[in-house]
Amino acid sequence: ETFDPIPLAWLKTAKARMGRRAVLDSSGAEFSQRKLLATCILASRMLARRVQGQRNVGVLLPASAGGVIGNMSLLMLGKTVVNLNYTAGAESLQQALRRADIRTVVTSEQFISRLKAKGFDLGALFQGVELFFMEHLRESIGPRAFVAAMLAAQVLPVFLLRLLFFRRVHLDSTAAILFSSGSEGAPKGVMLSHENIMGNIKQVSSLFNAREEDVFLGTLPLFHAFGLTITTFLPLVEGIPVVCHPDPTDARKIGRLVAEHMVTFLCATPTFLGLYTRNAHLHGLMFSSLRLVVAGAEKLSEDVRVGFKKKFGLDIYEGYGTTETTPVASVNTTDVLNVDDFTIQVGFKNGTVGLPLPGSAFRIVDPETLTELPVGEAGLVLIGGTQIMKGYLDDEARTRDVIVEKDGVRWYKTGDKGRIDEDGFLIILDRYSRFAKIGGEMVSLGAVEEALLRVAPEGVEAAVVALPDARKGERIVALVSGMPDPAGLKGAMLEAGTDPLSVPSRFIAVDAIPKLGTGKKDLAGVKNLALERAAA
Repeated sequence: ETFDPIPLAWLKTAKARMGRRAVLDSSGAEFSQRKLLATCILASRMLARRVQGQRNVGVLLPASAGGVIGNMSLLMLGKTVVNLNYTAGAESLQQALRRADIRTVVTSEQFISRLKAKGFDLGALFQGVELFFMEHLRESIGPRAFVAAMLAAQVLPVFLLRLLFFRRVHLDSTAAILFSSGSEGAPKGVMLSHENIMGNIKQVSSLFNAREEDVFLGTLPLFHAFGLTITTFLPLVEGIPVVCHPDPTDARKIGRLVAEHMVTFLCATPTFLGLYTRNAHLHGLMFSSLRLVVAGAEKLSEDVRVGFKKKFGLDIYEGYGTTETTPVASVNTTDVLNVDDFTIQVGFKNGTVGLPLPGSAFRIVDPETLTELPVGEAGLVLIGGTQIMKGYLDDEARTRDVIVEKDGVRWYKTGDKGRIDEDGFLIILDRYSRFAKIGGEMVSLGAVEEALLRVAPEGVEAAVVALPDARKGERIVALVSGMPDPAGLKGAMLEAGTDPLSVPSRFIAVDAIPKLGTGKKDLAGVKNLALERAAA
């Protein structure tokens, strides 16, 4: 199937749904498709002069109407958007600016001062980079220019609007560069083409069966592939209103927004869903309009799944993917009744990350030889489909490392260990890098974490790492927060029947487990902290 590039696909949707709601946000801003199109036309005209001759343009904006306008107006100019991860630390940000050759960053004064209040002072970072503030856009658009743009959006046909305000871009040109979370080291610049993103949008929306009354919640950060593709571009291209809020951890506000705007789709990470479950200010009834809750980006724990169901009466449908797969590769969906023969088409299996999306495929192979393994056997997960990235920015060697061509299909080597059951559902066991080798035995650190949390008191968080050990090769160390003295967990794990090899040799109390901006554990940070504390 051929697609239009992102801005053109959105233009066609906007023209077909002019008066309909497009984007609302928690600041009170509200845009119909007509108003959004007019605003993006004016914004892209103002930006055109600023970013002339630049290929990649930085964006530092939260999930908001401003975030949508900033990204879309740059795409209309044929630029590649680089949404910057402000939680990644100064060094990573500086690397991203340098590696993507970014000379202009589209941001907002209000957002920068809000980040400063949270302890992210980015002032020094942006020396030598030109900043374009969204507030400047608002101040410099006169009422006459705005009325003219609204009129143009309303009366001109698609082909004329495209001719006047949209640069031609190829499907295979890079739409976005995302610097991967770097949870295991230096971030990589993942290049996603218009075809990657549009393909993933079509794959995902074919499973959602959108209805007229559907509304999306957009709270995931735009520097995260899940937030950019699924909760920003997908609703725009499919013509589904999206309600934005910049802080996914603000449970109380999110509950109110969902209830007030009758939101039906919630996409989040398990960390955030756990927050909503535990927050006393978010009443179970606030989520009663939701019809689909999808979790991705990290493993969904049984605690979160059960707690969420108990509080809100809703199942969480777990999905799976990586930045390199734009991000969605598979997802659990609702079961469907075939009215012809009254058989049930099973779309949901607990403990799995679902079936591959339409037009995608999984293969389980031997990590060394890449030969395919029999059904049910565990090995390296390969993903094939339209959503496989173009490659890493200026890094041919790393790209060749993770992308293999087999039978005319490009496959991405995920680094994850998994198996496929007899019905085609994928079960992820752990990352290959998340195994400890103790006396020649491979021990899954994810499994150790689960066993530890099963015996720990409520509200305790833990992260487990493998550190070098002169005698056994490696030893397991657990960082534990929410418990002044976690040493007693050792006996509790052994008592519960945990294999002694899987019991950490040390339990270290810490104030907090290092996290990334998406709520995922910062594995590199965890390891550094464990080395530091173990040495002390």
